[in-house]
Amino acid sequence: MTPDERAARASAAMWANDRASPWLGIEMGEVREGFARMTLKVENHHCNGHDICHGGVIFTLADSCFAFACNSRNQNTVAQNNMITFIAPGQLGDVLTAEAHETALNGRNGIYDVRVSNQDGRTIAEMRGLSRAIKGQLFDEEQI
Repeated sequence: MTPDERAARASAAMWANDRASPWLGIEMGEVREGFARMTLKVENHHCNGHDICHGGVIFTLADSCFAFACNSRNQNTVAQNNMITFIAPGQLGDVLTAEAHETALNGRNGIYDVRVSNQDGRTIAEMRGLSRAIKGQLFDEEQI
């Protein structure tokens, strides 16, 4: 199995159990080893009292994307720390795209940078995610 085939199988298994991301309106894009892309169209129910996309929604998009990137090797992996910086507001009707890139992986610890941008390529937020591998896999590779 190639690394990208493994990433595709791991993301399919994880997506099948992910109830939060689809409920929020997040759509799966591309997943490769150490990389993920996801999108979200900002709807009325995503907007806060300032009539812009709620920061928690943007964070959730970035965090979900981070999760799929760091689980792409079929090793159960969770967040140990995430920090987000909001650069510009997401607006009603925007299509936000999150892209997570692995920048370091050493043993059970990983570092991922996630950029959230709108349909015009404008950066909305930057998140750094620190991951920790735990016991288990998303699918059994021995039965392939």
